[in-house]
Amino acid sequence: MRLKGKVAVVTGGARGIGKEIALLYAKEGADVAVGDVNSAEAENTAKEIEGLGRKSLELLLDVTDYDKVEEAVNKILDKFGRIDILVNNAGITKDNLLLRMSQAEWDAVLSVNLKGTFNCTKAVSRIMLKQRSGKIINIASIIGIMGNVGQANYAASKAGIIALTKTAARELASRNINVNAVAPGFIQTDMTAKLSEELKGKMLSQIPLNRLGMPEDVARLCVFLASSDADYITGQTVVLDGGMVMV
Repeated sequence: MRLKGKVAVVTGGARGIGKEIALLYAKEGADVAVGDVNSAEAENTAKEIEGLGRKSLELLLDVTDYDKVEEAVNKILDKFGRIDILVNNAGITKDNLLLRMSQAEWDAVLSVNLKGTFNCTKAVSRIMLKQRSGKIINIASIIGIMGNVGQANYAASKAGIIALTKTAARELASRNINVNAVAPGFIQTDMTAKLSEELKGKMLSQIPLNRLGMPEDVARLCVFLASSDADYITGQTVVLDGGMVMV
């Protein structure tokens, strides 16, 4: 129960990695607000959290709109009275080769992934500054470190998140707020499940541990970074990729 008595917010928390983080936070004692553009799935995740004996709140949340983010933060405060942990997990992909990538594909990914992280960090950090405590965890990616063919927009957004993490960590440290990023590698999700066996084989050949990561791997790291065990860690990007990228 490393997060007992804490209130956490997880964006993109309705399914996949975000859902796994939200559920593990609840198992570790936190009450959890689940923000997502899919309100039905967010409600289902919230019910699972309540089934674990914790309080929850589902929010229809468009992280690209700062006014809507502020509205969501106010709803969380009305219900829980505080925010101790923010996980900026909401993200999308719209892959294409650089020369074929449309303005809309570029703008959409940067807006959700990078601007969304900025919006939520700005809104929640105001609360944490008053509390003089807090943990912010941004979900980046190894693609933001190494790049990837067909993902110029996604790579740029995740690299931006890493830089934003370092700057926010410096600005907020004096008020006892830790800001860190997690950079997952290839994680077993609905998206990777659709890949061909040939492509999976190529991916595995680049991973020294010879397996894809699981959402639980990411969630466990996010619990650590949100707990008092990580009180002296800030401004860091923790790579979680089975050894694929060694920097």
